[in-house]
Amino acid sequence: MSQQPPVRSTGSPHPRPDASMSLLNNVIDHALDDGYAEATARRAAEGDALPRTVRAKLGLAAGLVLAAAVVTLGAAEARVSAPVVAKERQDLIDRIESETSAADRLAQDVERIRAEVGERQRRALQQHGGDQAELVALLSGATPVHGPGVKLVVDDAKGTDTGGGGPRESSGFSDTGRVRDRDMQRVVNGLWESGAEAVAINGQRLTALSAIRAAGDAILVDNKPLVPPYTVLAIGDGKRLSTAFQDSADGQYLHALQENFGIRTSISAEGDVRLPAAPSLIVRTAEPRGAGAADATGRATADTGKGTS
Repeated sequence: MSQQPPVRSTGSPHPRPDASMSLLNNVIDHALDDGYAEATARRAAEGDALPRTVRAKLGLAAGLVLAAAVVTLGAAEARVSAPVVAKERQDLIDRIESETSAADRLAQDVERIRAEVGERQRRALQQHGGDQAELVALLSGATPVHGPGVKLVVDDAKGTDTGGGGPRESSGFSDTGRVRDRDMQRVVNGLWESGAEAVAINGQRLTALSAIRAAGDAILVDNKPLVPPYTVLAIGDGKRLSTAFQDSADGQYLHALQENFGIRTSISAEGDVRLPAAPSLIVRTAEPRGAGAADATGRATADTGKGTS
C-alpha cells in the first residue's frame, strides 16, 4: 500500500505592514464624507440650474447694486438738506455775534457809569472831608498815590504736586504749590498790620471794602480775576515796612509756604511806588454831622466834618 506524503503545516499568513494604521487608511479611502456625496448626488439628480460660481457672482452683483442705491439715496437727501442746514447754521452764528455785540455794549456802558460814579464819589470825599480830605481820599482809595514802599511778588511753585505737611494742611484740602486766595488774604492783612498806607495787587487798588476770593483755581479781587505772578505794591517806609512784614506772623506764614510748597516769593524796598485809584467806591450811607448834633446816646458832638457809614 502506498503511503500518503505527510501534510506540512503552512502556518498563518503574514500580517499586512499597514495593519496598525487602519484608521488612517480608512480616512484616506473615504476622504469625502458620505453625507457630502449624497448631497452632491441629490443636487445632480434635481438638475441644478446654475453653477455655484455663477450664483456667487449674481449675489455679489445684487449686493453692490443695493449698496449703490443706498449711497445714491443718502447723497440725494444730503444735497437737498444741505442748504437748510447751512442757513440754520448761519442764522445761529448771526445771533451769537449780535448777542455778543450787545453784551459788549452793555459792558462798556457799565464801565462808563461805574467810572462816573467813582469820580463823583471821589469829588464828594475831597469836598466834604474837611481838613482831613487828603487822608480820607488816601484811606478810601479815591485818588492815585505814589511814594516809597515795598514790592512783594508771590508766584506759584514750578511744580504743582508738592506734598508734605505745612501751614495750609487740613482735612479734605489738597496741598499744592498753587497760591490760594487765603494766602493772598494773609499777605495783604500782614502788610496792613505792618504799617502799609495803601496796597494794590496786580494794579488792583484795595480798599476797606475789597474782597479777595477764589473761583476754582483763580483768585478774584473785587470779582476781577488775577493772573500769577501776583505783584503786591504797598506804600510806606520801604525798609521798615519790609522788615516788619517779614518778622510778622503773616510774613512767617509766607516763608513757610516757600519752604514747604515751593511757592516763590521776593520782597524789596522801592523808592517810588505808584498805585492807581480804586475803580469804584461803594458808599452805602453818609451823613454829615452838624455842630452840636446829638449822637445816639443823646450827647452833643462836635462838627468834625467826617461822615458815618
